[in-house]
Amino acid sequence: MATIGMGDIKKGKRLELDGNPFRVTEFQHVKPGKGAAFVRMKIKNLKTGKVIDKTVHAGDKFGVPELEQKTMQYLYDDGEMLQFMDTSTFDQIGLTHEQVSKDTFDFMIDGMEADILFHNSQAISVEIPQTVVLKIVETPPNFKGDSQGGKKPATLESGAVVQVPFHILEGEIIKVDTVEGKYLEKAK
Repeated sequence: MATIGMGDIKKGKRLELDGNPFRVTEFQHVKPGKGAAFVRMKIKNLKTGKVIDKTVHAGDKFGVPELEQKTMQYLYDDGEMLQFMDTSTFDQIGLTHEQVSKDTFDFMIDGMEADILFHNSQAISVEIPQTVVLKIVETPPNFKGDSQGGKKPATLESGAVVQVPFHILEGEIIKVDTVEGKYLEKAK
């Protein structure tokens, strides 16, 4: 099994701890005046979604989780589960709202492709692309005198609300960063 050491830790890196897969969400290398360097990190359990703090010292090693990733199509939310379909076999699986983080679900629309992570043949989480193209369904109109650098809220077709520049209008299609949850540019 491959291992990860202190120097390999980066945002987005996956590691295994006590048989559970985790993903690094934040990290900070600390070099104190006295003593050895260490890394403080926040890691998210990919099965439960719980985030914990962990300190790593030189010499600490972690396993690399054996995860399988499949691209599947998001079909719909039936109220209890989010339904996904494998486009090659047409098999369907359901994931709970806890398995699909709110940050991810906010940017999902019916028919969108998403990467489903499997650990020991069990679906554990969903990852969507870092940038998605979505239509604005509601935003306040522009008024004369709105500043060039200002922002206004815009509701997207997925239900997420992002801040957009004043010149962006309802019905326009924009590119959004799903990690930061912010407007990037008009879609071409």
